[in-house]
Amino acid sequence: MGLVDSLKDAFTSPAPNRRPTDGSAGAYWCDDCGVRIRDVELEGEPVCPDCGAEMRFERVTGGDCAC
Repeated sequence: MGLVDSLKDAFTSPAPNRRPTDGSAGAYWCDDCGVRIRDVELEGEPVCPDCGAEMRFERVTGGDCAC
């Protein structure tokens, strides 16, 4: 019953913590292009490198990660 045991283990083990540990509070998104830049990687103004449009900020909330 290796498969059944593997499935049991997968569903009973805790989920890994995927929240960034580098001080990131979220990411900037371009709604036109779908480009995403994490706030810790941004240099200068939040402007899309592909189309030049202003990017919107989406912050991390709890376990959900914008990155």
